[in-house]
Amino acid sequence: MNIAVLADIHANPAALHAVIEDVESWSPDLVIVAGDMVGRGPLSRVCLEQVLRMRDERGWRVIRGNHERYVLLYEQERQRPDFPTSGPQFEVSRVAAWTHGQVADMIPQITALPEHLALDLDGERLVIYHASVRHDRDGIYRGAPLDEVRAQIDPSATVFCAGHTHTPLVRQVDSTLVVNTGSVGLPFDGDTRASYARLTRGPRGWQAHIRRVRYDVTVTERAFAESGMLEAVGSYAHLMLRELRTGQSYLFDFIPAYHPRILSGAISLEEAVRDFLTRVDRAA
Repeated sequence: MNIAVLADIHANPAALHAVIEDVESWSPDLVIVAGDMVGRGPLSRVCLEQVLRMRDERGWRVIRGNHERYVLLYEQERQRPDFPTSGPQFEVSRVAAWTHGQVADMIPQITALPEHLALDLDGERLVIYHASVRHDRDGIYRGAPLDEVRAQIDPSATVFCAGHTHTPLVRQVDSTLVVNTGSVGLPFDGDTRASYARLTRGPRGWQAHIRRVRYDVTVTERAFAESGMLEAVGSYAHLMLRELRTGQSYLFDFIPAYHPRILSGAISLEEAVRDFLTRVDRAA
């Protein structure tokens, strides 16, 4: 049995289409998408529609991730009478507004997506979460202590798959093969090629291989501008564009270092991003 597991497409249709071609050339028995089709990229609707079409036409299984949850949360928050339309809170929420605006009429489809899957494969269990059993932002990282990973997985699973960290890994934890697929649309391991996992069950049991797929990153770079995202989202979009080009995570460090100061009005988002990238460039 062969199974492909994808995650973290992040509104990057060029990467998604390249992975679909690679997956179909392999012709697995099942394809699973472990969430985050939308967000952080320019074309959320294109990617969400494509994945749901593959689900309906090809039998793909799909769960939602934290960025689908953010869309649902934004839908609720924007109904509040005190929802900000200007100021620091508005500035940092422009990226959420951009994503929501692309898929707002697809809220029912997003809501209906499950948060995890547990599949019985001839007496063996394949369990899929976006991040971990604890939370959809609780990522399984390389080098994490064994006891920490044990708390993040379902120990009854023969194979436990997740994404979220955008950094792939394959690790045996007791009787469970733990696989992080990496990211289709926004890898953070310094390799800008799209990443997904190939699971294979053979005579020696389950094996996992992380597959890397080249695609034209410049197509997605152009989409940031051509879609209107750079203008609509502002400085945050430039930070995300840098992540795309380098295969490195920046928001993870940027948010705790700058958000309190941005929200207090001590520094603007534009100034914060400029200062952060200057520091990154100096450290390189």
